Amino acid sequence: MKNIALLFVFALLPLWGFGQLQLALLKYSGGGDWYSNPTALPNLAAFCNQYIKTDFTGDYATVEVGSADIFNYPFLYMTGHGNVVFSDAQAENLRTYLLAGGFLHVDDNYGMDPYLRLAMKKVFPDKDWVELPFSHPIYDQAYRFANGLPKIHKHDGLPPQGLAILHEGRVIVYYTYETDLGNGWEDQSVHNDPEEKRREALKMGANIIQFAFTQ
Repeated sequence: MKNIALLFVFALLPLWGFGQLQLALLKYSGGGDWYSNPTALPNLAAFCNQYIKTDFTGDYATVEVGSADIFNYPFLYMTGHGNVVFSDAQAENLRTYLLAGGFLHVDDNYGMDPYLRLAMKKVFPDKDWVELPFSHPIYDQAYRFANGLPKIHKHDGLPPQGLAILHEGRVIVYYTYETDLGNGWEDQSVHNDPEEKRREALKMGANIIQFAFTQ
């Protein structure tokens, strides 16, 4: 089953711009609210379809971290405010997916950082987070972000960071910390963010999507 699923990852990744795809939200254990920002992914998909000519469906899939279903989606999105726990089997499943060509974007919705770091150490005990420099291609896709990630929500008032886990030079996990892009992707009525902030968040999201499919 898993070998067949791996073929879907390799088959889907080259199809940037050819055929309809679906974004996927990662469901995890531990009590953290993985279901945060329910309007974020549909809005991001619509923005990408309009401005960078993707062909995403209007809805999104929800996939559990330990399920073989994750292999059907080349791009996973993960968010939340709290605890994250991966079992040994879930960690192995996610590791296999990422090494096979999948991409995970983790977006701290404020409060998940210490738990996320522990959980990802279980997935990749021999890998450390690397902060991507502002010159990295992820900040120069459809839109140029000369100063790195935009600051969408205050959180602890720290500068936003774009952290990555790399494998053979490829970004397999991209972690946006102290920015909260997902809140910026949500409907304006949810957080009442200024339209300028929402546009910055959506543009950066489009960059992440484009980079993930073309790196």
